[in-house]
Amino acid sequence: MSDQPKAPEGARIHAEFRNGSLTAISVLVGFSLSFLARWAGTPGKWHTLDLIAVVLIVTGSALQIFALGSLLFLSSMMVANYERAIRFFLAGLAIVAAGVAIAILGEIFGFGQQSVVGS
Repeated sequence: MSDQPKAPEGARIHAEFRNGSLTAISVLVGFSLSFLARWAGTPGKWHTLDLIAVVLIVTGSALQIFALGSLLFLSSMMVANYERAIRFFLAGLAIVAAGVAIAILGEIFGFGQQSVVGS
């Protein structure tokens, strides 16, 4: 449970606050997509663990993009809609971070060396 008081029904956020959130989310979505594009374009074999990581990164990026899209609507000025979009973004960010961590740890420890694509 949250210790924060609930916003009154129909409460709105300031446009400047939403604009700052839009900027921060846009930058992080860009980083997530850039990481995915760079990784996908790197030559080499794909391993089993890579597939798990890429599914997580794609899923998390999709949630981040959904949150970004939600914040572009005027209805995101309502506190409830804004908070929902932020929750989607944070969930997406956590999922992307888990995917990146799996990819890095798999590379460090040599897990999943069974090739899926290519021989």
